[in-house]
Amino acid sequence: MDGRRLVAWNLRRRRVERGLSQEKLAVDAQIDRTYVSSLERGLENPTVSVLDRLAAALSMPIADFFRVPSRGERPPKPLSGGRRAKLTAGG
Repeated sequence: MDGRRLVAWNLRRRRVERGLSQEKLAVDAQIDRTYVSSLERGLENPTVSVLDRLAAALSMPIADFFRVPSRGERPPKPLSGGRRAKLTAGG
């Protein structure tokens, strides 16, 4: 797995573990939400400065972006989608 894909994998893994939306992470890291999406899909090469901001927003060391997944480790499942609160029966 190349560096860009490692960053993508670990960025998404940590964001999902923390229960953060791409939008919330982007605000916390002071970057655009579409850039977070591009990073998670491995389409962009982030600068060290961007990795620093993302690491701070995720409360993790920057080196964790380069952690190699263990054999058989599955990618993180997406967070439940949608921006609206779910309605309950009768409401």
